[in-house]
Amino acid sequence: MRDTGLRGNALVGWIVVLFLILPLTVVIPVSFTPERFLSLPGATWSLRHYRAILDDPTWLEAFRDSLIVAIGATAMAVVLGTSAAVGCWRLSSRLSEFIRMLMLLPIIVPAVVHALGFYRAWVGFGLIDTHAGLIAAHGMKGLPYVLITVSASLADFDQRLEMAARSLGASPARALRSVVLPAARPGILAGAAFAFVTSWDELVVTLFITSRGVVTLPRRIWDGVQDNISPTVAAVATLLMLVTILATFALARKRTQS
Repeated sequence: MRDTGLRGNALVGWIVVLFLILPLTVVIPVSFTPERFLSLPGATWSLRHYRAILDDPTWLEAFRDSLIVAIGATAMAVVLGTSAAVGCWRLSSRLSEFIRMLMLLPIIVPAVVHALGFYRAWVGFGLIDTHAGLIAAHGMKGLPYVLITVSASLADFDQRLEMAARSLGASPARALRSVVLPAARPGILAGAAFAFVTSWDELVVTLFITSRGVVTLPRRIWDGVQDNISPTVAAVATLLMLVTILATFALARKRTQS
């Protein structure tokens, strides 16, 4: 009976994996079609839509904007999320649990609600359609992931180790840098990866607080789908998947080595 249950769980797991992967097996071949419309390639495969990405400066500008915003948002989320996680870890009280729950709201509240809130606030601050405004919004959305992963890394860390470092003459900053942060490093790396991906894929908030000054890749893909569904969109999606896979393997390898 136990073996049957394990086989059933494995079957369900493989079904879920196939459900997630099968759409990708359609997008990738479509990106190599020689036609100007969405279709599976026949006997002839073409790289024309990959060349179109290089020939169209708007795609390169969108990639640049996405990279700038994602890196900035990740840095903001890591600094604020790690600080909040360490502070809550030191408090270890009901207040810290309340603070954690409060900071998880960006991933609990629907994205449209966030977008409306950011729009109203950013109009007053003059941050609409700016890199700084988009970085701040994406950083706030990525912060909860850093908080969760860093808190998990510090959950079993003994606070007496930091106290021992302080008793040996280390300053609070030195104890934090030499004792606490190394213990939280796996959580920081994982949270940074989640924050980067969240910013890289974010569309709803971007649509509300940007127009033409900042055009990220999801925004550029959205505009392309609205105007004319071209296989170039599939080529961009394929490149994004490749970059994501390579980044995931690089992060996993780094965590294994550390």
